[in-house]
Order: sequence, then C-alpha cells, then structure tokens
Amino acid sequence: MTVLNIVEHPNDILTTPAADVTEFNEELGKLLDDMYETMVAADGIGLAAPQIGVSKRIAIVDMGEGQEVIEMINPQVVAIGGKEVEVEGCLSFPGLYGEVERPYYVKVEAEDRDGNLYELEAEDYEARAIQHEIDHLNGILFTSKIIRYVSPEEFMEEGEEQ
Repeated sequence: MTVLNIVEHPNDILTTPAADVTEFNEELGKLLDDMYETMVAADGIGLAAPQIGVSKRIAIVDMGEGQEVIEMINPQVVAIGGKEVEVEGCLSFPGLYGEVERPYYVKVEAEDRDGNLYELEAEDYEARAIQHEIDHLNGILFTSKIIRYVSPEEFMEEGEEQ
C-alpha cells in the first residue's frame, strides 16, 4: 500500500463534481487501500478520491473505535434528519477549522469495492464525516458551509472536551 499526496486548496479538482465509478476491479481495490493508508498517515477520519487527485466518486470514513472502515463508491444521500452544528476540519485545508451545520442523521446508498449496492445509516459525528466526504465528491467544500471560523487552539480545546 502507498501513502499518496493530499491535494490542498486551491485546486480545481476539489471543486469539480467527480465521475461515477463504472469498473469494479483490482485497481479500485488498490486505490481504496492506498486511500486508507493516506488517511491514516494524515491523521484523518475521512478521505475522498478528489483529495488525492482522482476525480471518481469514491470516499472512505474510519471512525476507529473497532468499527469497520466505511468504503463508499458512487454514494447518494437518500434521507436526512435533524440539525447539528459542530467544528470540522479538512485534510485539504490544513490548520483551518470552522463550525458547520449539517443534518444529524443521514441515510446513504452506495456500492462496495465489489460493486454490491448497500444502505448505510449514521448519526452524529459519523453522519457528519460521511456527508463531508460526499460533499467532496460533489465538488462542495466545507468552507462554503462554515458559520464561524475556529482557531486551531480553540479546536483542540473543544476536541478535548468531547
């Protein structure tokens, strides 16, 4: 597995909607594995393919805590509910944090690395991470949703309280 370079803002690939994945093969599996290694090396909890320079609808989320890594190919949000404001950061915006309002609940349809369709429901921080990554696939950056910017120091203090 390979740690890839993370694309940082500004870069057009980050604001361009990604293309659907049509081939489910060994190359896709390797890309997912490399994305995971890259995300872990960068100390992230999610990564979308455009963030590594690949304009495909592929995203991963890893909440840790013994949970399986969520691999989403061609994900679509099919239901949302509630609202919540929390601080977010992004690997493509190092050191930048801000409060973002997102639905508290999300239901997603996606395909796995073998092309099998599945549904996923998530709440709270997991739902936030999934929506953040799907936004990347649609060319939407979290900075367009920030209500209030937060300093890295304030972010670290809030993270310690959770």
